[in-house]
Amino acid sequence: QAMFVIENAGKALIIIGGILSVLGLLLWLGLSSRLPFLGRLPGSIVLQRGRMTVYFPVVTFLLLSLLLTLMLNLIWMFFKK
Repeated sequence: QAMFVIENAGKALIIIGGILSVLGLLLWLGLSSRLPFLGRLPGSIVLQRGRMTVYFPVVTFLLLSLLLTLMLNLIWMFFKK
């Protein structure tokens, strides 16, 4: 039974890695220019000091966390059956 759990975990990691790779490729190829609000949602922290600007996209991180949690739960339910 332990081998079955390890096998499923390996499949899940491969699927998650593939999804993250595709999302990263889409963002790298220009999806981020079509979504200018990504990373600059209300609630994000912007610090400007002279010529330096630092962004803390708190709300974007929360939304990404929620999306990844939902995706992982769906994958977990799929492999649990």
